[in-house]
Parts: sequence; C-alpha cells; structure tokens
Amino acid sequence: MVPAAVSPHVTFDRLLLAWQLQPLALASLAVVVLVGFAYVAGVRRVQRRGRAWSRWKTASFVGGLASIVVAVNSGLASYDDSVFTMHVIQHLILMSTAPPLLALGSPVTLLLQASSRDTKRVVLKVLHSRPARMLSFPLVGLAVSTVVMYGYFLTPLYDASLVHPLLHDATHVVFLAAGSLYWWPIVGTDPIPRRMGVGARMASLGLAIPFNAFLGIAVMNMSSPIAPRYSLTDTQSGGALLWGLGELFTLGALGVLFREWAKVEERRAAREDRRLDAERLAARNPGSAAAGDRS
Repeated sequence: MVPAAVSPHVTFDRLLLAWQLQPLALASLAVVVLVGFAYVAGVRRVQRRGRAWSRWKTASFVGGLASIVVAVNSGLASYDDSVFTMHVIQHLILMSTAPPLLALGSPVTLLLQASSRDTKRVVLKVLHSRPARMLSFPLVGLAVSTVVMYGYFLTPLYDASLVHPLLHDATHVVFLAAGSLYWWPIVGTDPIPRRMGVGARMASLGLAIPFNAFLGIAVMNMSSPIAPRYSLTDTQSGGALLWGLGELFTLGALGVLFREWAKVEERRAAREDRRLDAERLAARNPGSAAAGDRS
C-alpha cells in the first residue's frame, strides 16, 4: 500500500525569504516593474498637463502589481507544487485580487489622457471594435473564468501543470487574463463598449456565487487527493479556501459597487433637490421669473 502523502508545514520564514529566482520568475518580475514605471510615468505626464489624477487609483494599480509579485515571485510560490492550500491562494490572488485592483487603477483612461492623438485614435479604435464589445460583456467574463477554474481544478490539467513547469507558468497568465476579463467590466472605470449599470453589475456578481461555491464544495468533498503529492486533508482544506475566499472576494466587490451606487443616488438626489428648489423659488417669485424670461 502506497503511504499517503504529507504536505509540508508552511513557515513564515520561507514565505518571507524564499523568493523565486528562476529565469521566468525574474522575467515576470521585470515585466511587472516596467508596467509600474510606465503607469507612474503616465500619471506624471497627466499632471504636467495640469490635470489631476486620483492617488487612490495609483495606489490600487500598484497594489494589483504587488499582488502579482506576491503570487508569482514571493515565498508563496515556493509552496505551489507541495501545499495545495498555498496553490489555491496563489491562483485566487491572480484571478480575484490583482485584476480588480488593476481595473480600479483605470490604466486605459490614464493611457488616453497621457498619450498622443495618434495613440488615442488607435486605443479608441480597439475599444470600439467588435471583439472588444463582445469581451466586455460581463457574462462572457463569467463564462471564461468559470471554465478556467473548473477546467484547471477538476481535470487532469492540474496534475499536468505540477509536472510541467512551463504549463504551470502558462496557467498563471491564463488565470490573470481570465480574472481581468471578468473583473474589468464589473469594477473598472475605464471606458468600455458595454458599460452596464451598477445594478446589472451587482447581479453579475450574484450569478458567480453558486459557481464558486460548487467548485469549492466539489474539491472539499474529494475522497482522494487532487494530486498524488498532496495529502487528502490539504486537498479538502484547499477546497474550503477556494469556496470561502471566492465568496469573500465577491462580497468585497459587492461592497465597492454598493458604495458606487450610493454615490450615484446621492448625486441624483442632490440634482432633484436643486430642481425642486428652483421650482419653489419660481412659484414664489413669478414676476422675477417672467422678467428673467424677457431678458
């Protein structure tokens, strides 16, 4: 009888110090750093043109880039092929933490404000293209992200990614792209062809809840480890994290959208108050209103 695998203990020292120095890890770090420098340069160019740029947007975008570094380059990545719960956290960061933070940074808006007319023309042409209109529909992002998650965790692809490092690295890119496709239309403020109202975006988030829950429960109830190198306890704990953290990210996004909805309603109420005040003023002073009309 083959002894059951035992997942190693996660230590704070390793999480903090075991940074990944493989060529692909360093290449991804270089790309992230370059993107960060490009974003900051864009912010400075916008400010030199006399326009303001939100510090919260900058902080959000930098936070999204930092999340990618944590997932791919930090000691967390040193556990992804030996501790399933750490692997789950890694992929959730790439799909549900980094993408919404990057989207809240409004990088496309920054590009439009900081670039030349020719670049703006190209960007706007891409934004209004047929593929962009299709991909910006929230249900497309939900379908793609669901297929990616289910296809990875519930098929032999997962075990194959542990054996083949290049495939493993490719899954990181796929998770980040699928997460961006899902989160950008929901929490992002960039101009996109299909800008849905706050209520519709909250409904899209609600649709994702049962899919996330079923996947987490399915992994949590597995009767054997998801891969031979993991223990069953580790697999079931990872399933619980997949379920719990997935719902937590959704609730967080709902909170962001609710805050946006409250601001919209507050502005609408203020406009209505001003309109009613003007009507009451006109009713009390019909002569002044008529004089204003003659003038």
